Amino acid sequence: MADAPPVIEIRALHKAYGELEVLKGVDLRACQGEVVSLIGSSGSGKSTLLRCANLLEDSQEGEILFCEEPVIWKGSGHNRRPADHKQITRIRTNLSMVFQSFNLWSHLTILQNVMEAPVQVLRRDPAEVEEKARGYLDKVGIGDKCDAWPAQLSGGQQQRAAIARALCMEPKALLFDEPTSALDPELEQEVVKVIKDLAREGRTMVIVTHDMKLAHDVSDHVIFLHQGRIEEEGPPAVLFGQPKSERLRGFLSATAH
Repeated sequence: MADAPPVIEIRALHKAYGELEVLKGVDLRACQGEVVSLIGSSGSGKSTLLRCANLLEDSQEGEILFCEEPVIWKGSGHNRRPADHKQITRIRTNLSMVFQSFNLWSHLTILQNVMEAPVQVLRRDPAEVEEKARGYLDKVGIGDKCDAWPAQLSGGQQQRAAIARALCMEPKALLFDEPTSALDPELEQEVVKVIKDLAREGRTMVIVTHDMKLAHDVSDHVIFLHQGRIEEEGPPAVLFGQPKSERLRGFLSATAH
């Protein structure tokens, strides 16, 4: 996988909200077929990094490349913005994000939720999209919920519908922002199983997670962020088995169940 081209590459990224510097020169590289997990305390910059990767947030400094194509910027510092809106749309449609809070549309059925973006944004044929959408809902284990409304589903089922929706865009990479943190432990396991299945399929994923077991089990590479910097990174066996930094040792002992 190290020889595969990077789908997402971030170099020396800086992000601040006013005077508060959240990311202080962070690098990230997720190659094709690779799973990269971001771990760290609340406020360490994990979710901000993910949102910057998907261009939901503007960063002040550093490079973001998608499939080796750099994002074009205009302005600098707090006035820096993406310069090419067509480029941003193209990148975003190839990076599907799954949020902590599901973000399903309550007025659409589960099937309609999954079909909406490919039909409306990508202008794909509805009949073709429906077939794929039903396939992805089967894949995440809720094929029987196509005609249900989001409110009729458990949290775990709603998150699996959100994953099916992300997959239906047929993106080059999936971005997960704390996908299990809003769920009860038994519902969490339903979602973890789906993510593990996707990892086994060789999908490119960047996962922000508080679940150390998930990070250990699915990742090729783990990044530990501390106060906006990479404190330590490496393969999960090394990072979890032989942590070098005192901060990472402290974090792991605090999160051990």
